[in-house]
Amino acid sequence: MRIMVVTAGLLVLMAWPAQAQMGGGRHHNGASKTEQKKPQVDEKAYKAALERIPEPKEKYDPWRVARPTDPAKKLK
Repeated sequence: MRIMVVTAGLLVLMAWPAQAQMGGGRHHNGASKTEQKKPQVDEKAYKAALERIPEPKEKYDPWRVARPTDPAKKLK
């Protein structure tokens, strides 16, 4: 009987952290209210904002710092 009680206690202790991570069975209705109040994006304002972004003068190269500036010349 003692082994069964200890085993049951260990099972409860092992399941406790999982319950805490899953929210403990509590459901909050507040999340649905915030989703309804999202501001709508104005397409005209969005396009106007995109036009204000200046065009880069040179093409962006993400590997610029990884490559050497002068390519190594190979000897034949």
